[in-house]
Amino acid sequence: MKRNSVALASGLLLASSLALAGCGSSTSPSATPKSTTPQYGGTIVTALPADTNVNWYFPLMNGLQDSLYNSWIQDLMYKPLFSLNGNGSINYSRSIASAITPNASGTQYTVTMNPKYKWSNGTPVTSTDVLFTWHIIQGASAKNAPAPWPYVGAGTGDIPSGVKSVVADGLHKFTVTLNQPANQQWFIYNGLIDFTPLPKATFDKYGTSTPSKMHQELVWLGQIATNPTNPAYQVVDGPFKLVSATASQSWVFKPNPSYNGHKAYVSKLIFQYETSNTAEFAAIKTGAIQFGYLPNSLYKERNSVAGYKFSLFTPLGYNDVIVNMNHGNKQASQNAPNGVSNIFDQLYVRQALQYGINQPAINTAAFQGNGIVEDGIVLPTPKTIFYDPNLKLLYPYNPAQGKKLLEDNGWHEVNGMMQKNGQQMKFTLDYSSGSNAFVQEVTLLKEGWAQEGIQVTLVPQSFSTIVALTNDQWNMEDYGGISWGGSYPTGGGLFGTPGVGLNSQGYSNPQMVHLIALTHQPYKTEAESLQALYNFQAFVSKDLPILFVPYQSYYYLTANTVHGTVKYANPFNQGISPQYWWVSK
Repeated sequence: MKRNSVALASGLLLASSLALAGCGSSTSPSATPKSTTPQYGGTIVTALPADTNVNWYFPLMNGLQDSLYNSWIQDLMYKPLFSLNGNGSINYSRSIASAITPNASGTQYTVTMNPKYKWSNGTPVTSTDVLFTWHIIQGASAKNAPAPWPYVGAGTGDIPSGVKSVVADGLHKFTVTLNQPANQQWFIYNGLIDFTPLPKATFDKYGTSTPSKMHQELVWLGQIATNPTNPAYQVVDGPFKLVSATASQSWVFKPNPSYNGHKAYVSKLIFQYETSNTAEFAAIKTGAIQFGYLPNSLYKERNSVAGYKFSLFTPLGYNDVIVNMNHGNKQASQNAPNGVSNIFDQLYVRQALQYGINQPAINTAAFQGNGIVEDGIVLPTPKTIFYDPNLKLLYPYNPAQGKKLLEDNGWHEVNGMMQKNGQQMKFTLDYSSGSNAFVQEVTLLKEGWAQEGIQVTLVPQSFSTIVALTNDQWNMEDYGGISWGGSYPTGGGLFGTPGVGLNSQGYSNPQMVHLIALTHQPYKTEAESLQALYNFQAFVSKDLPILFVPYQSYYYLTANTVHGTVKYANPFNQGISPQYWWVSK
């Protein structure tokens, strides 16, 4: 699971721009394709969401840099252990793992690796590389891991504490043994997903055999994680190699000729920094961008750009607003400012805040009615077995009910603001800049909460700034939402241990921990397993570890000369597959 600003920042899973080049000529986006057969050549420039940087290149991330866009870049260079189809099933024909075999109790998982995959220097991808990844996960997850760690995946999939051993059974086979039985699907999707093979010969500079060597290794990996010019990043097993990277400008890739999967059609792939959605759309209208996104504010123009097709896409995820509950949390770097967290700790306060969120109005104003009013963290679209059809919206927009909740708990309004024992319902809401949709959303949030006597100051911040804020720097955040990223949609890394994984808000509830644990257990039938997942999701909807706002579908504008982009966009993990993109000449 990844923090994701794109749902509001751009209105698109991947905001892409495409400049075509081949044989010294260019192709107009309005030109009629001369061939429907994939062709080689051309340059694709892919625009990142407005005001979004790529800032972490090592495939194991910390909490501050865990974003969908960093993972896009990493997956181009380092092939994950397994690839997923759009419906969530594993596609072994496209994966390093040719088979994953769990035992009946869910305590042991044997992974067979396809021997065809090699690093770009010609050496094979082996179980030794997987074990190196595992050792780094262990070290980077420790409480005493040096900055900029710890590893963001700690606690998700019971990694690493729930793993008894990881052993190589041969050059292309390894076995993971757990301390106790686990739901097999949950561990595969949330645990084994972390085992991206990394080239040990390249990254193992100091060794991991002793605590002192591990410390040196983690310090070095943390340093080069943000330094794309380090030569270590030239040894890859993914479909592309990094050519250059310039913050707030562009990230340039070329095909990896040694890649043993589907080789890229294009000659060059460029991810481009975008200053605003307006600038991106202006480039589309001039023909400089052939595959891009339509800003929410310009939805009425979706069919007005000649030579482009409009399409709508909904990935698996949810949007939220988080409130800082890190009061008294020893694992947090600081307490929330002005002691606000002991306010947000109270369920009735979170309920009042949710009653003040006018989801239908936000959906209409920000998303032209194409969004989804959220009743939980797994939504009915895209269609998966993980959505509970019996889930109901528990806190519909009702500011009068929200205000009454506060009054029933001793708050009273003074000059338009709720107060109690010297505390005030007066907060700062940091929101992700770069999109009119965000402005429309937070404006309606402010208006709804004002009716309850809750005063909010709106402060725009870049997405990368918001996710990097420490616990003493913010009250409330509206950064976008969560991409499930192909994971089993339970909440160990979201709502389990305060300050661990993506639980930056410091939420803590023993009942939630218990229900999450039940989703991790093995069951005899799929129905029993799903019911445990549904019970957990129902409690999330009731206890509000986060506040729900509408989740939107994303808007594509695709030139007639561009192919494969929408077809290979994956709604289950919000991933991209540029090696399948091609250009008509």
